[in-house]
Amino acid sequence: MQFLALIYSTEDQDDVDMPTLLEQYDAFGEEAGAAGVLVGGNALEPVSTATSVRLRQGQSELTDGPFAETKEQLGGYYMLECKDLDEALHWAAKIPSARYGTIEVRPVMVFED
Repeated sequence: MQFLALIYSTEDQDDVDMPTLLEQYDAFGEEAGAAGVLVGGNALEPVSTATSVRLRQGQSELTDGPFAETKEQLGGYYMLECKDLDEALHWAAKIPSARYGTIEVRPVMVFED
C-alpha cells in the first residue's frame, strides 16, 4: 500500500543547522531505501515560486503563491510503500522535519480498472 508523506515546515528556519538537517535527510533516505519502503520523493522550491491555478466559469485564474496562506508550507514529500498506516506513521516520524514542522500521511487512492 502506498502512502504519501507530505513535509510541512516554515521556510524561515534560522535556528536550524541546515548542513546537519540535510545529513539527517540523507540518512533517512538511506534507511528507508534499505528497508524497501522508499518509493521516491523530492524537495520543492520555496513557496515564492508557486503559482496556483483555478478554473472558474471556463476562465483560468492564476495566483502567485500557494493555495492557502499558512505558517507552514509544503516543502517536499516521500512516497512510501508500507504494509499499513501504522508502518507509514512509523517511517513518517523518522523524517527529520517532524521535529520542526508537520508530516501529513495520506494513503494513495487506487482506482480499479
